[in-house]
Amino acid sequence: MIETLNELDTRLFLWLNNQSAPWLDPVMIQITERNTWFPFYALLIGWLIYQFRQQALGLLLAIAGSVAVGDQVASSVLKPMTHRLRPCHTQAIQQFIHPVLECGGPYSFVSSHASTTFALATSLWLLLGRRYPAFGWVFAWAALVSYSRIYVAAHYPLDVLAGTGVGVASAMGIVGIYHRTAAGRQLASFGR
Repeated sequence: MIETLNELDTRLFLWLNNQSAPWLDPVMIQITERNTWFPFYALLIGWLIYQFRQQALGLLLAIAGSVAVGDQVASSVLKPMTHRLRPCHTQAIQQFIHPVLECGGPYSFVSSHASTTFALATSLWLLLGRRYPAFGWVFAWAALVSYSRIYVAAHYPLDVLAGTGVGVASAMGIVGIYHRTAAGRQLASFGR
C-alpha cells in the first residue's frame, strides 16, 4: 500500500515538475523564496494594527502562534521522524526532474512552506473571514506558494498536501484557544 502510494506520488510529482518553462523558472523562484513575502507580511501587520488597535496584539499572537506551531510540527517533528528524502535528493529520479534551486535540507515530508502559508491563511480566515470575506484570496496565495515547492523539485505532492493539513490543523487549534480568551470573545462579539 505505502509503496503504491509512493509510486503514484512520484509519478504525479514528475508530471507536475516537468510542466515547466524557462520564463516561469524565475517567477517560481520568487514565489518560493520566503523573503519575497516580507512586504506582504509588513502590510498585513500594519493593517491589523490600524484596523484593530487594542485587539491587534491578540490577533497577531494567534496568527504567529498558528504559523509557529505549523512550522515546528513540519520541521522539528515530521521531517526528522519520517526521513523521506526530497525529490532533488532521490537518486532514482535525478535524471527526470527539473531542478530550479539548490536542493536544500535532506527531508521533505511535510512541506514547511505549505504548513506555514496555510496556517497563516486559515488563521486569517477563522479570525476575520466573516467580517472580511476577501481574505479568501489568501488561500490561493498559499496554494501557489505550496505548488512552487513542487515546481522547484523540493517536495512531492503528498508533502504539500500533508503540510497543508498540518497548517490548517495548527491554525484551528491556536485560533480555538484564542477564541476562548477574553480578547477572542471580545473580537467575536464585535464582529456580530
